[in-house]
Amino acid sequence: MIFDTRADAGRQLGARMAHLRGQDVVVVGLPRGGVPVGFEVARALDAPLDVILVRKIGVPFQPELAMGAIAEGGVRVVNEETLLLADVSPEEFAAVEARETAELERRARRFRDGRPRIPLAGRTVVIVDDGIATGSTALAACRVVRAQCADRVVLATPVAARDRIDWLRRQADEVICVQSPASFLGIGEFYADFDQTPDEEVTDLLRRAAARRPEGMAGTGEGGGPGAGRVVEVAIPVEVGELAGRLSVPPQPAGVVVFAHGSGSSRNSSRNRFVADTLASAGLATLLFDLLTPEEERDVGNVFDIELLARRLLAATAWLQHVPATAALPLGYFGASTGAAAALSAAAEVDPQAVADVAAVVSRGGRPDLAWEALPAVRAPVLLVVGGRDEQVLELNRRARERLTGCASRLEIVPGATHLFGEPGSLEQVAALARDWFVDHLSLLGHAHRA
Repeated sequence: MIFDTRADAGRQLGARMAHLRGQDVVVVGLPRGGVPVGFEVARALDAPLDVILVRKIGVPFQPELAMGAIAEGGVRVVNEETLLLADVSPEEFAAVEARETAELERRARRFRDGRPRIPLAGRTVVIVDDGIATGSTALAACRVVRAQCADRVVLATPVAARDRIDWLRRQADEVICVQSPASFLGIGEFYADFDQTPDEEVTDLLRRAAARRPEGMAGTGEGGGPGAGRVVEVAIPVEVGELAGRLSVPPQPAGVVVFAHGSGSSRNSSRNRFVADTLASAGLATLLFDLLTPEEERDVGNVFDIELLARRLLAATAWLQHVPATAALPLGYFGASTGAAAALSAAAEVDPQAVADVAAVVSRGGRPDLAWEALPAVRAPVLLVVGGRDEQVLELNRRARERLTGCASRLEIVPGATHLFGEPGSLEQVAALARDWFVDHLSLLGHAHRA
């Protein structure tokens, strides 16, 4: 197969990625040739587009042959085999690296044209290039994306050398490729038009993508506040500043569920977003928010400070009582991993005189052992959902359930699932279990409130 242009290749690539549509996706193109391909992929997924700046470190006498790569964030990849075969000295390598670092910084300024990077933390990041030969640049891109705490890394390209595919699958969570020929002389042989992409085209495509407003982006109700049937970006005040959040309120909601994400994640967690969408389809409002400020996230100890995280959950709960659309709705907590411990701790400490009582809690792959002392004080019905292959966490949940003496509880095991429920169909089972649990425990209270 020969692609007419990079745009044609991008449209064909995007057609193979329908399963990602509706997720919290960011598309990042490797400049320059990956950006025209990525523009079409982003359009197909209705997702934002950014660049992932990675520069190949080429052998001095054969620049197309990569002996390494550098990327934003100080990521550095060295191909020791190529370095040895090409007999390149450390001084020669350093000279090429310095030149490529300067070019990396220049392109960052020019391509983004003053716009900040799109945050990748907690999101599904699709890395797009116009073709992959050795894979060293793709490897560097995967590493820099993971360094920015992406929830899932997808590597997508119109064409890649077949002998690189299995290797690439060890670098990314998923590899999507239109064709993978056994005979691979160069990327250009698979394009009718493979002229170099100029900087101006990259800048223009990124500007056009930024001007597009994908469906489902945040809006505001009248007066700048959350309104029914809306998804809005919100700021929740806490003692050290504000926490960013996303509040979704369907028409005539029967209840509201507050999400507490796990360590290393955020309000943009694709897994929590998937569950939240399932709850919204059942008529439940949802709040996904960051439990820590950006400054606090720099201290890894805060991620496991369950007392602090529980206080933030209670602060968000109190804030919801001042939002007209959610003020009197029955309340539930959905916690993942360490966030489940925070949810259980908050449920145990909640003061009905200060904030709304908690009517139900769901834990996904949770660490209730981190809330061990609080468990007997929990009064809300608790659903514990654990993957069948997540053996250590499963045992922790079994023991924790024995301590949930003050409430109804149930342990659901998803067969074949591991801790992150990445296996086909497993997250759907989690979402369905959570939906049914919240509907059973919130909806009747919500209907009574509206009556």
